[in-house]
Amino acid sequence: MLNRRRVLVHGAAASIALKIGRSLAAQASNRVVVGVMGLSRGMDLATELAAMPGVTIKYLCDADSQRLSLGMKRIGESESESASEVQSVTDFRKMLDDKDIDAIFCAAPNHWHGPATIMACKAGKHVYVEKPCSHNPQEGEWMIEAAQRFQRCVQVGTQRRSSATVREAIQKLHEGVIGRVYLAKAFFQRMRGPIGRGNEGTPPGYLDYELWQGPTPRRPYRDNIIHYNWHWFWHYGNGELGNNGIHCLDLCRWGLNVDYPIRTTSSGGRYCYDDDQETPDTHSAAFEFEGGKQITYDGVSCSQHPPGPFVLFYGMEGAMEMDGDGGYRIFDAKNKLIEEVRGSNWGQTEHITNFLEAIRSQNPAMLNQPVLEGHKSTLLCHLGNIAYRTGKTVQTDSQSGRILYDAEQQQLLRRSYDPRWEADVTLA
Repeated sequence: MLNRRRVLVHGAAASIALKIGRSLAAQASNRVVVGVMGLSRGMDLATELAAMPGVTIKYLCDADSQRLSLGMKRIGESESESASEVQSVTDFRKMLDDKDIDAIFCAAPNHWHGPATIMACKAGKHVYVEKPCSHNPQEGEWMIEAAQRFQRCVQVGTQRRSSATVREAIQKLHEGVIGRVYLAKAFFQRMRGPIGRGNEGTPPGYLDYELWQGPTPRRPYRDNIIHYNWHWFWHYGNGELGNNGIHCLDLCRWGLNVDYPIRTTSSGGRYCYDDDQETPDTHSAAFEFEGGKQITYDGVSCSQHPPGPFVLFYGMEGAMEMDGDGGYRIFDAKNKLIEEVRGSNWGQTEHITNFLEAIRSQNPAMLNQPVLEGHKSTLLCHLGNIAYRTGKTVQTDSQSGRILYDAEQQQLLRRSYDPRWEADVTLA
């Protein structure tokens, strides 16, 4: 979609940033005050933040009061400097209204990622947003523009970008350790069972379903969607390709050193169970780039048998395998193992630290995965899903990622919003 194009700095944006910026106390101490939104994945982030010096967790936020209570208990029992000061909120807009808050960590469902980021940037907050960075390509464009216009640090949570061994492996690829790299293959497998047939009804009393839906057009509550199965419905999620495929596709794109594809094809289906799930449990996609390069993805959601390494790169002089923990193996042209490096972690702590350092330095250029790069990788997931949903090859502009020629596919680049939220979550 957006390439390295104009940086929009408006007078109004500068005024908002000046008005809302960090409190004097935070500036003086270099302390970063944060709120965490979405307490499933968000609890992992909150636990990391609680252990970091110079960080104050002021809010935990979730539309589910049971999750919120559990999260408050866990942080209260932690050794966080701010454990006794943490407040619970169900509506994340309260965090945006608090002038003391420097950054929002958004780990809510995918349909919240783009809107929450845009609203936070408008409010003068920095954002760490979980993957995929957006629910649809249009939101990705708006997120990039919001980060630029309001001069905010927006880091996407593809944390392997901050893993020392992954960064080392990618550098070796770019330096030519296996020659010209022309193909990257991504693999993901997971054992997931059926989700059954859901029934419409009244949401449980502990769930604020209105806030959970947020900016999406309203649908009746169904009892087999929340909390995790929303991933498998197009209205809220992006299937396994957007859920976990984004991690390996991001490494593929980084290793190949490519931006936007020119063609995307896709095949697959819901082969294993007859239930309500809309997204495929078996999915293959291929992305072609200018310069004779390609990425392929194979996802299997109903098997424990791994189809291959996490990521596999082919070059003219050898190959490289990467695993999910940051380890890698390099082979020569005759498939002889010439180097093996074990991975120790996937980079989450380092990724959060990088985000906090960028905020303290007021320098978005320091980010290891700024929203522009996160959008490019997320766009591969969107294009793979659009090719799957329309049953046609998707042709895109190599400089912008925009879909060419096909009106049906172009309609899937964006979504509609609940009228009560539309002005807040869009950029004029």
